[in-house]
Amino acid sequence: MDNKLSQKLSREISLFPATMMVVAVVIGSGVFFKPSSVFGGINAPGLGIVAWILGGIITLAGALSIAELGTAMPQTGGLMVYLNRLFGEKLGFLFGWSQVLIYFPAMDAALAVAFASQCTAFWPLTDVQQKLVSVGMLVVLGLINLLPTKVGAKFASVVTIAKLIPIAVIIVAGLTLGQAHTFTPMVSSGTTASGFGAAMLGVLFAYEGWIAVCNLGGEIQNPAKNFPKAILFGLLIITVVYLGVNIAVLNTMSLDAILASKKVVSDAAEILLGTAGARLIAIGILVSIFGCLSPFILAGGRLPYSMAMEGNFIFRSFFSKLNGNGSPANAIFIQIVLAALYILTGTFDTLTNLLVFVTWGFISVGIAGVFVMRKKHSELVKEDGYRVPLFPVVPIIGIIGALYICFNTIVTTTGFAIFGVLVTLIGLPVYSLIQKRNANTQ
Repeated sequence: MDNKLSQKLSREISLFPATMMVVAVVIGSGVFFKPSSVFGGINAPGLGIVAWILGGIITLAGALSIAELGTAMPQTGGLMVYLNRLFGEKLGFLFGWSQVLIYFPAMDAALAVAFASQCTAFWPLTDVQQKLVSVGMLVVLGLINLLPTKVGAKFASVVTIAKLIPIAVIIVAGLTLGQAHTFTPMVSSGTTASGFGAAMLGVLFAYEGWIAVCNLGGEIQNPAKNFPKAILFGLLIITVVYLGVNIAVLNTMSLDAILASKKVVSDAAEILLGTAGARLIAIGILVSIFGCLSPFILAGGRLPYSMAMEGNFIFRSFFSKLNGNGSPANAIFIQIVLAALYILTGTFDTLTNLLVFVTWGFISVGIAGVFVMRKKHSELVKEDGYRVPLFPVVPIIGIIGALYICFNTIVTTTGFAIFGVLVTLIGLPVYSLIQKRNANTQ
């Protein structure tokens, strides 16, 4: 193996920044922009809160299950590495391929679009100007993530703490000053099964991102202990925050006002705190999105790097190259380019629905991997290592939830499902070509 393929990432991320990165990559734009679509799909405040709770349970069940794989195989590449080992390289490659082409750039694009949309609270921007702002922010954060990993992780921690402050303000203000008290009915005549499913897509996007932290498994200190703790602590913080924000909004705005709003939390802040207070909260939302996107770019660059290091990606010398700071610069560059293309061709909701379907399909297989690992790869299971609690109940909940999301996407947004499947299947001939290349170079 040449020098380019022998470069390694170092373990520089401790428990606190790892936990903050979970919070950072998950709390971004969803909790600020998705309440309208969630409550709109259900047409009932009570059941809307249930959807947010159910989303937290599904996410936590999946994350606690995947964490067992992460502690057994603490390597850069995350779920792709686990699928490689448990189900074969072909499936692992298809996951990595879909993540590189769809998940990370689509998530980057969705967050950047949300950032530009929130900027309209301060400046009037045309659609073209919003796209330029989105691309510009991607470039800035891409440059930041070319710095050493430790710097990127610390930056994410600082921004995460900063963005939790305005979130705490809106929760406290909404609970204490709100006058609307829009908590009923639990269901309404407009509530349907398909509407609830569409609402769950919005909820799951808001919880999206935790799987990206698995890509940093090769850079987390003492991963056997810190990895599951970071996932658990991070998602508990997130669930409390999401419930707090949504209850605060319902306590402040009528259901009709929520459904008509494009920036629900900002509008709630204006009702509670006036124009000046709303502007401060709007700044906090911008910081939140900014702080979510940065670690996403950090994690997203690690996946093609890891695949190239194993010889299982196109242009392996290009994608496996680290810059002088030890960051996968080329992989980050391609991620930014793809995200920019998505920005120019898509909208916020189309991007979010697409990435949720693709990701949760593979997550369901990954959760099932816990059963496979315990039965067929017992050498990976350490007696004193982390094990998913309440096995097998927790993994089963995660699998059922993941499959429900995939089925609902196929029924309600068939076009996104077809596109995701086609892009993933294109990876099959690419994988065959890579295997032929590797065989010829041996």
